[in-house]
Amino acid sequence: MAPVVVLVGVPGCGKTTVGRALAATLGVEFRDTDIDIEQMAGKPIPEIFIDEGEEHFRTLERAAVAAALASGTGVLALGGGAVLAEETRAALIGHRVVHLSVELPDAVKRVGLGAGRPLLAINPRATLKHLMDQRRPLYNEVATETVTTDGRTPAAVVAELTALLPR
Repeated sequence: MAPVVVLVGVPGCGKTTVGRALAATLGVEFRDTDIDIEQMAGKPIPEIFIDEGEEHFRTLERAAVAAALASGTGVLALGGGAVLAEETRAALIGHRVVHLSVELPDAVKRVGLGAGRPLLAINPRATLKHLMDQRRPLYNEVATETVTTDGRTPAAVVAELTALLPR
């Protein structure tokens, strides 16, 4: 078993919104590893960062991604930083991975001031730009396709993704 598609990208690219809509269109389940992590930890991600730190969160994230890749059958959205782990990038080989690409102005509009996003708590715009610059090469490394989401509705992105996926 493997996910139909794995969505990767920075915060604000549309992984959750587009992922849910795509799963509904395809008639499959939607799974978000951030939700899996919160269920594993019994608390929201910001609390994990505060209570145990980012490294603990990344350990939980690697485990959540590995489990989801092994057992998922629908649309899977990975947290924005999941690709930082070399073992996660290696585990994505052989999967259909779509990088939902977004540029800074649209991403900032979508994430707002970073509420509920620990890494964006201080100076969200500058931090998001740094995350984009740091992670874009990793998203491109794991992606089998890239779909741009700037200035597009979730429905338009879903239509493009649906056309990319085998029937």
